[in-house]
Amino acid sequence: MIKQVRVLDQTYQFDSLKEILAKANEEKSGDQLAGIAATDRSERMAAKYALAELTLGDIRNNPVLPAEEDEVSMMIEEGVDELVYAKIRNWSISEFREFLLNDSTTNEVIETVRTGLTSEMIAGVTKLMSNLDLITAASKMQTVVRCNYEIGQKGVLASRAQPNHPFDSIQGIKAGLYEALSYGIGDAVIGINPVIDSVESVGGILTATKEVIDRWNIPTQNCVLAHVTTQMKAIEKGAPADLIFQSLAGTADGNKAFGINSRLLDEADELIRMKGTALGPNRWYFETGQGSELSSGTHSGIDQLTLEARCYGLARKYKPFLVNTVVGFIGPEYLYDSKQVIRAGLEDHFMGKLHGLPMGVDVCYTNHMKADQNDMDNLGVLLASAGVSFLISVPLSDDCMLNYQSLSFHDIATLRELLKLRPTPMFESWLEMKGIMENGKLTRQAGNPLLFG
Repeated sequence: MIKQVRVLDQTYQFDSLKEILAKANEEKSGDQLAGIAATDRSERMAAKYALAELTLGDIRNNPVLPAEEDEVSMMIEEGVDELVYAKIRNWSISEFREFLLNDSTTNEVIETVRTGLTSEMIAGVTKLMSNLDLITAASKMQTVVRCNYEIGQKGVLASRAQPNHPFDSIQGIKAGLYEALSYGIGDAVIGINPVIDSVESVGGILTATKEVIDRWNIPTQNCVLAHVTTQMKAIEKGAPADLIFQSLAGTADGNKAFGINSRLLDEADELIRMKGTALGPNRWYFETGQGSELSSGTHSGIDQLTLEARCYGLARKYKPFLVNTVVGFIGPEYLYDSKQVIRAGLEDHFMGKLHGLPMGVDVCYTNHMKADQNDMDNLGVLLASAGVSFLISVPLSDDCMLNYQSLSFHDIATLRELLKLRPTPMFESWLEMKGIMENGKLTRQAGNPLLFG
């Protein structure tokens, strides 16, 4: 594929779809580090013009990574509904954008075309959208899923309680968890990142969180975010896991660097269905984040937004309960400042929802990035307005184990009250029973972890 575009008396030539997608991307330090970004705004605009004229068929017929060379590409291809694709293949990317933003295009209408899309098509339309476009289009889409309880309903902002501890102290984890629950946080999942990736530690945390859930009759799910193989061994030994977790990359080589492949994911999928403790049918939790493939040298010259979209194409095969991007966790090498982090968060959320995923975001940053907590407040408001399925929160916004900054428990409570959003219905009923919430608002009891002492 060779495309020429003339902008301001200068002609730009692009020799491949991969180049067009990379140079049409909004400015990202990761693409610059990889040497694939546009050299200036004029070249970026020229690439956007070229991309806008391509059809969905052009995107599919010029793969950035052929299916015969990469199993992620193969799984994305296998997931395409050919009858749906045949109806939309001649849409240009600009026409696809207008379709998504049209007032008459509802969630139900979007569902009629979703199965005909590849991840690269979704990445392409994302690059033509402004931040407000991404919020507007994403707000139309809902995906309701069930593990033990449902999330994804319109008007609901669910939450993950993440009370990590720097040495996996069960007592410390419970202390953070009780604070989270006292603010109405934890309806999406009680999810712990372990320091020690061992069967014993993972099994102990799963058992402890399940005991809390059972003791207080909490309508939620538990998960420990260790490597999938460690979780599998713990589950085989009887550890009570509602969800099974794994980080994903957008290339087969990137997943190899994570120690996984499709065969292992299939084995884990069978195991959690047979021996997991949830009712289902959705039993997976996946995490992603722009830049991970570049970190492991497995990006194959593909820009980080397109690779992120491919992660979602892989995830949807397994019909997950939760997917989230850890948007600012990797660092300024990939997303340099708050402007890039906010853009990436809105991009990832939109792309996940257009894939039909129950999409959440960890609104976060690292301390060596040009960002601060006010920037995270801004992104939290934007995502909640866009209908994000869930957000992640940690004690006092500071994850003392992973050493990064996220949202606090009371930040999510504030977003709910500000935008008139609610916890999941069963969780809200439980909060009312505990005296923590009344008529959609927190009571004076909120914030008191001694309620669970």
